[in-house]
Amino acid sequence: MRVATIDIGTNSVLLLIAELRKSGALHPLLERATITRLGEGVDEKGALGDNAKTRTLSCLKEYAQLISEHDVDRIGAVGTSAMRDAGSDDFSRQVEQVLGAPPEVISGQREALLTFDGALAGLEPDGIIAVFDIGGGSTEIIVGARLGPSGASLKRAVSLDVGSVRLTERYIKSDPPTPDELTAIRREVRVALRKAPSLAGRPLVGVAGTVTTLTAFVHEVVPYDPRMVHGAILSRQSLGEAIDTLSTSTIEQRRALPGIEPARADVIVAGALVADEICAAAEAARLVVSDRGVRWGLANELTQTVETM
Repeated sequence: MRVATIDIGTNSVLLLIAELRKSGALHPLLERATITRLGEGVDEKGALGDNAKTRTLSCLKEYAQLISEHDVDRIGAVGTSAMRDAGSDDFSRQVEQVLGAPPEVISGQREALLTFDGALAGLEPDGIIAVFDIGGGSTEIIVGARLGPSGASLKRAVSLDVGSVRLTERYIKSDPPTPDELTAIRREVRVALRKAPSLAGRPLVGVAGTVTTLTAFVHEVVPYDPRMVHGAILSRQSLGEAIDTLSTSTIEQRRALPGIEPARADVIVAGALVADEICAAAEAARLVVSDRGVRWGLANELTQTVETM
């Protein structure tokens, strides 16, 4: 059985085409990630911009072609923070016309659950752990344990309105950002983390583009190779050194740095600060990096639904 899942995020759109093997494991056949910045301006205007929608629909048309070439049995698509915040019924209908399947605009809680299940695919976590996903509009934090190859026992999950795009648009007006702008971001993240479950002493798993980009930068994974990033270790010391370099560089200088996606260069500083504040809250000297997430959790869900029918 083959499934295709799409995560329509605030900053990027991610595609997974995977096959369920006889062993019960999902094997990736194709993965794509495209930065479309769907959430551009949503924090200020509360609506999706025309250019952002056009970029995203263009990306989805390319994904639809790839899906058609792989003879998939089921398609699932979800929209996260930007689509939640913008009230995007018209855009959802446009997405359905392109994909042939309606996107599910998921709650922050459901996003957290899918993130937890997907992030741990291919990893071997032990005990109660904390998974965090820094998106463009929000950050999900989930504490729980993995049950077998799929499924999870969750203790608590929250979705916080602190994402790399949202924080960049709200606070960073200078290039490079000023110390006051960085402090303002850290302050908002710390306030938001008061709503999170206790992280002290929990092993951390970080997922999504901010963390994987930082890992590629720190470990010099150029060109990007998910096999070298998934399961890698990012130390708090290395993260701090990366923040020092990135926050004192202009956007153009960041774009030229090895491992930094040019389209992510403007928001990577804010995202890195969120990651660092989460590490501080967990009193963690390191985190495990996951190259997976919502799309993998959704793929698990689609295949399990078929198995139980």
